Amino acid sequence: MQPNIDQDLLFKLKLPAEADRLALVRSVVQRAIENAGCDNDLAQKIVIAVNEACMNIIQHAYKDIKKGEFELELTRDKDSLYFRLIDHAPHINLEKVKPRDLDDIRPGGLGIHFINEIMDDFKIGHLDNDKGNYMEMSINID
Repeated sequence: MQPNIDQDLLFKLKLPAEADRLALVRSVVQRAIENAGCDNDLAQKIVIAVNEACMNIIQHAYKDIKKGEFELELTRDKDSLYFRLIDHAPHINLEKVKPRDLDDIRPGGLGIHFINEIMDDFKIGHLDNDKGNYMEMSINID
């Protein structure tokens, strides 16, 4: 899911890993993907998935750290949008990143479920250095 030469960069943000920044993320993503040709219904779903991915960084990657930041990049090619999120937190346990059973009724914990349902593909991993994680998501908009 790495960007290729045919992709256009729509935006790249670097933000503090704080929940009050998510309104800005949602607004920028909404505007950018509508400008990229998404209809309103699909745009709203994508905004939910990206918001959940950002919230997971804030709540889980940085859970034991008071300050941090993350980067969000959006690129597109003819038919698809590609989101890449990067944090600089300690490596997360990749085995624990999975959707919760929907029969387990309680607040929160559905971010990965929403991402799986909305996006065509997503993957997570560790950055090459000793610190940091990434998530890449893609969706066809044609």
